[in-house]
Amino acid sequence: IIFIIWAISSWFRRGPAPQEQSSTGGTPRAPSRNLFPKDTLMDLYVYISEHEHFTDFNVSSALFWQKRDLVYGDWTSGENADGCYEHYGEVDISQSVQQNGSIYIHVYFTKSGFHPDPRQKNLYRRLATVHTSRMINKYKRRRFQKTKNLLTGETEADPEMIKRAEDYGPVEVISHWHPNLTINMVDDHTPWVKGSVPPPLDQYVKFDAISGDYYPILYFNDYWNLQKDYFPINETLQRLPFRLSFCPLSLWRWQLYAAQSTKSPWNFLGEDLYEQSDEEQDSVKVALLETNPYLLALTIIVSIVHSIFEFLAFKNDIQFWNSRQSLEGLSVRSVFFGVFQSLVVLLYILDNETNFVVQVSVFIGLLIDLWKITKVMDVRVSKNKVAGVFPRITFKDKSTYIESSTKVYDDMAFRYLSWILFPLLGCYAVYSLLYLEHKGWYSWVLSMLYGFLLTFGFITMTPQLFINYKLKSVAHLPWRMLTYKALNTFIDDLFAFVIKMPMMYRIGCLRDDVVFFIYLYQRWIYRVDLTRVNEFGVSGEDQVSSRPPLPGSPPTTLPVGVPPSPPGGEKPPEDKKKD
Repeated sequence: IIFIIWAISSWFRRGPAPQEQSSTGGTPRAPSRNLFPKDTLMDLYVYISEHEHFTDFNVSSALFWQKRDLVYGDWTSGENADGCYEHYGEVDISQSVQQNGSIYIHVYFTKSGFHPDPRQKNLYRRLATVHTSRMINKYKRRRFQKTKNLLTGETEADPEMIKRAEDYGPVEVISHWHPNLTINMVDDHTPWVKGSVPPPLDQYVKFDAISGDYYPILYFNDYWNLQKDYFPINETLQRLPFRLSFCPLSLWRWQLYAAQSTKSPWNFLGEDLYEQSDEEQDSVKVALLETNPYLLALTIIVSIVHSIFEFLAFKNDIQFWNSRQSLEGLSVRSVFFGVFQSLVVLLYILDNETNFVVQVSVFIGLLIDLWKITKVMDVRVSKNKVAGVFPRITFKDKSTYIESSTKVYDDMAFRYLSWILFPLLGCYAVYSLLYLEHKGWYSWVLSMLYGFLLTFGFITMTPQLFINYKLKSVAHLPWRMLTYKALNTFIDDLFAFVIKMPMMYRIGCLRDDVVFFIYLYQRWIYRVDLTRVNEFGVSGEDQVSSRPPLPGSPPTTLPVGVPPSPPGGEKPPEDKKKD
């Protein structure tokens, strides 16, 4: 989606290519041409080496694949009549590679009849040879979390993994191998101008320093290599399987792949985000490869709708609490419990080194919950500092909360709730301590609280239901925000049963649905009744009739057969009988 937005915006923004001045004169640079015209006959040479700069052309074991008389821009040849060729072999590795050494692939395309070795003067031509190379093993970090049962000290972890963790630390960098790689030659003859190729394409278009023309674009395509298919290289392996393919590639598809492989704008986030991003993209790739196209299109549409609802829920939640003047009917204790819950979740994901984007999202949610406290309580900073350093913060209930019956019902609801909540918390704490492994006591407290909130967190939503029941009203609730969140919950239900997920997550989605259906039931039985008289003897009809008429509006008249209200706010006899 990001690339589509970038491509469309770039298309509308781009104008004529800028004419850059050359370094030797004042004349503008002319557009370049491809050094390999269409239908050029080519020879392919692929070498495997442990060195980044390759010179061992005479070593026969280094030559992995040689293919003659390929046609540039041919889309009909090959075994499957798609212009693609494939070669399978095994790569012998040395002890250096077994011990985290690097392996490089060197690819040369020459015009037919030439050779890539510069030392063969009669067969080598600089403008007839295009070369690119790349490290084909991938270094991935394997993390080991040393956990144990805090009571017995025993662990179910592999003893070999424990020994490696003691030798190399909790994070070990290991070389990994994937048995598939594709070499793409882009079928492109665009008159590129040096210095004017847009990023990230400029990283792949190479110009000749003398002629000014550019070489054919070579691209190593491993986009469809899933992270789960990589395996570690160690001392037990003597040879590595390797399937190498060559295929032509159109310009627009190459632009898609190049945009996906660009990560330079996120360098400041560190390599942890790279690994997490690669793992998360695997789920997207699997969906593209295995999911029915119609279901995939539905998933994309539903995901966009989910994001819109999430934003609207966020916006309406802020608007509701920002404009709220009275706290009658709202559970203040639930706001404080929401802060506690967000804090536990944030500390838990930090302790488990979860995705950076998730950390930011939860942190923003915690800030919003903290801001809500200033709307439900009078927060003051006292001049009397704690220990003479830290400011003393005092909290006081707002008058609209104290003077209403909501505070009584809120205290009553949480008193009843504690009779259920604390025994469940104690039981879950004992279970977590006896049967689960943890890194330490701090991790046990966080994981125990997080697991408890995940399992029984819906109980904390019941005080608001109790207040609604006692007040016989739901008019004080932020219904727009609740509706958007409920729609998102239903969408989560769809994903929970279509996509493979833990059973606890599915149960969590269903429990939220149950609570929202109770809210809907309360809205139905406690619907707005303008004829109902409150404790002050005022009904909704009285408030509507007492509003001053708008300028230019006709005078308000009573319906036929309805007597006017007696002066002084005294009720008619028939209304007194109703009371």
